[in-house]
Amino acid sequence: MTPHAIAADAVFDGEALRRDHAVLIEGEQVIGVMPTPELPASLAARRMPQGTWLAPGFIDVQVNGGGDVLFNDAPAPEGIFAIVAAHRRFGTTALLPTLITDTTAKMRTAREAVAAAMSREPAVLGIHFEGPFLSPDRPGVHDPALMRIPDDSDCAFLTEPSAGVTVVTLAPERVPQGFIAALSKAGVRVCLGHSTASYEQTCAALAEGLTGFTHLFNVMPPLLARAPGPIAAALETPGAWYGLIVDGEHVAPSMLRLALRGLGQPMLVTDAMPPVGGSGAGFTLNGEAIAVADGRYRRADGALAGSALDMASAVRNCVRLLGLSLPDALRLASAAPAAFLGLDDRLGHLKPGCRADIVALEPEAVRVLATWVAGREFAAPP
Repeated sequence: MTPHAIAADAVFDGEALRRDHAVLIEGEQVIGVMPTPELPASLAARRMPQGTWLAPGFIDVQVNGGGDVLFNDAPAPEGIFAIVAAHRRFGTTALLPTLITDTTAKMRTAREAVAAAMSREPAVLGIHFEGPFLSPDRPGVHDPALMRIPDDSDCAFLTEPSAGVTVVTLAPERVPQGFIAALSKAGVRVCLGHSTASYEQTCAALAEGLTGFTHLFNVMPPLLARAPGPIAAALETPGAWYGLIVDGEHVAPSMLRLALRGLGQPMLVTDAMPPVGGSGAGFTLNGEAIAVADGRYRRADGALAGSALDMASAVRNCVRLLGLSLPDALRLASAAPAAFLGLDDRLGHLKPGCRADIVALEPEAVRVLATWVAGREFAAPP
């Protein structure tokens, strides 16, 4: 494990932008960041093309599919590896395969597949169960017939010791009192989503241990003058994390800019579906054909079915649609989700002790040139 360096015109370390710096790597870890002119002559150093930025690899906590694979349809290590490879080309170096509402048997199979995949693929951080404890009144494209109220066996399953991080999206009004507290005490990250919860119900869930909001604004009550709902609770709670789908379709840019000014903590998610990073022109979900048109995935009734978004595009959209600086957009794709998952001591930053998850990009177009996962380089496809 001979140390080496990657030098670039700029290094964003997760907090600050440093011009003409290099990232020092030994094995799977970052061991330092220093000005390129100060690199020891004995250290092997690679200079990236002129104009290149280095940044922490992107982290996506909501990935339904990619590479023409839907996690629900392929809950096996091979399916996960295909999804990981598809998103890596867009700078995502760590993710949570996301299982949308399904059976208890499928949930168990999916968790076993994630545990097996984690032993071979460092990009897999755990699993996100989006459902089945959701509101049939806010199903989105989830199957309402599979939604249900959790019982003691569900609590036991979700709080079992397992590999990696577990995120559970649920509707607080659909779970018994104490359920969120039990999950939170066991280290599960609990998020509100696909819910009809009132402001008061949301605040009670936050007091119990809920810390996240899945695709804020979507499939939840709107922000109203006398019924502020979960959106107001998210925006006014400093300890709340909310995922934003910045594709120009799911949420209007003006609403996204409002979320960025809230007291809560925003982060980027893709909610990506199988065609992202794949070659297919469509896919099926719950037995229904999903049409792809103008970069949008829709069911026959017009309902949005996940997104066509990749994380590099989400970062680009933050700059072009929302007016963020590139460093601020990069932070939403790396340091923010790392903090939500409780992994910011080793992910989301380029500093000593962190895993060498890095993305090299051309800053104007936010075009990914290469990624490194645990120190291993993957060249971006042409």
